[in-house]
Amino acid sequence: MMKVTEKMLLVLIMVIMASASCSKDDDNTSVPVEPGNDPNFTIVANTDGILKGFNRKVQVFGIDIYAVSGVSDANLLHAANIMAQYLDNDEDGMVDNQLVLDKMLENKAFVVMWAKESDLNGSFPAGRLGQDLGNDETIPSYVSGGLTGRFDASIEEIWHIITHAGYTYAYPEVFGESAGTDIYNAMDIARGGRFTTIPGAYPEKAWYSYDDATCEYDCQVTEYFYWAMSSILGAQVTRLDEIGHEWKLNTPEKVKETDKAVYELLTNATYKLPTVLPDGSYRH
Repeated sequence: MMKVTEKMLLVLIMVIMASASCSKDDDNTSVPVEPGNDPNFTIVANTDGILKGFNRKVQVFGIDIYAVSGVSDANLLHAANIMAQYLDNDEDGMVDNQLVLDKMLENKAFVVMWAKESDLNGSFPAGRLGQDLGNDETIPSYVSGGLTGRFDASIEEIWHIITHAGYTYAYPEVFGESAGTDIYNAMDIARGGRFTTIPGAYPEKAWYSYDDATCEYDCQVTEYFYWAMSSILGAQVTRLDEIGHEWKLNTPEKVKETDKAVYELLTNATYKLPTVLPDGSYRH
């Protein structure tokens, strides 16, 4: 039998005391967050009676983000933080543009996070506007790591649902996805003309040359809104080689200098658009 010395007893007491101090809720220690959650958002079971293949969800200002079991808690919470930072960009605990959120809630906007594309099989709920986001394309370290490595698709897909279900309805004459709106007209300049179908080749002067034939004209507007906004926020500064075939203005300076119409539109304080790129660490 091992002999317990006075020194060993002292060490044991110190370990016990240190362990106890870690559980205190005072100004000098932090209370561990429950597994799967973070200080702002709680993952709960999906008991909504819809999207039954998606077993859990997080709500952000009333907007649902659903996930299948194959989606990691970390990625689900990262998507929630990105949503919160877009909607509450100054992180004061209140959404920056209440009208946009109201329209998203009216449209019952939601996001579904999938692990395999087959998770998306089946129809989405009628009367709701949704957007999908893949687990493996959600890269929490992209922005926080200095815009290096694989791009974080949550920067794109979360923004899509905010514009498609929110800004488009809040300001239909400005951000509406139909002919004659301000953003539609700016896009026609960016594409070098008005093309209702994908042209065989874009004009040489075009800086937006989206070529997905399945993306109809309203979809083209949604993508343009994303490219311009994310570039103004600085999300694309390291990606020109990767995205240049589709979007050439990958920095705020390039957008300001070349696409004056969209730059003026997206920096107009009237619309309370984000001015800081979300990094997935919402604080308020």
